[in-house]
Amino acid sequence: MKRIAVFASGGGTDFQSVIDANESRHFCEIALLVASKHGIGAIERAQRHGIRAEVFAKADWPDLEALYSSLAELLEGLKVDYIVLAGWLKIIPESFIKRYEDRIINIHPSLIPAFCGGGFYGLKVHSAVLEYGAKISGCTVHFVNEVPDGGAIIAQRAVEVAEDDTPESLQARILAEEHRLLPYCVEKLCEGKIKKCGRKVAVLD
Repeated sequence: MKRIAVFASGGGTDFQSVIDANESRHFCEIALLVASKHGIGAIERAQRHGIRAEVFAKADWPDLEALYSSLAELLEGLKVDYIVLAGWLKIIPESFIKRYEDRIINIHPSLIPAFCGGGFYGLKVHSAVLEYGAKISGCTVHFVNEVPDGGAIIAQRAVEVAEDDTPESLQARILAEEHRLLPYCVEKLCEGKIKKCGRKVAVLD
């Protein structure tokens, strides 16, 4: 069975969606939660489910290369197959991405390539969608490369934007789709049913 590490920077609701799906369908081993700071909700979720949690805060390391080098050593020691970014808001150096090429996936709260890249995270994404007047938004799971939100797309789910939406109401409806889409993609990845060729990705039944 494949082993995953989940990286999170906040409350961890996407992380929880993977935990819940895996407890039901047993498609992977969640070997580790990596938190970007102490005291976040994701750590509490890991503790409640007996999942090891480690904090890798930028302030505790001389630079990002040192942080991610130590993190890579931990992942190798735990024999982690895949990394799932579930609300990870920290920069990942290219050296780390290359080391785990096609083994890191991320979920983003828009339909990439719209409203993504540097500066687009959390409510900022949904505010931008509303300010632009977009009629459709949604969420995307993609492979991670050296370009923020620029990796090959695995799967997407669309959500209609309502006339009376606020950033918070739109976020809530998209988050509900994230909680279905991310576990689905993690399951398919761990089952070997995601096939990538360049930017083309096929998800097999």
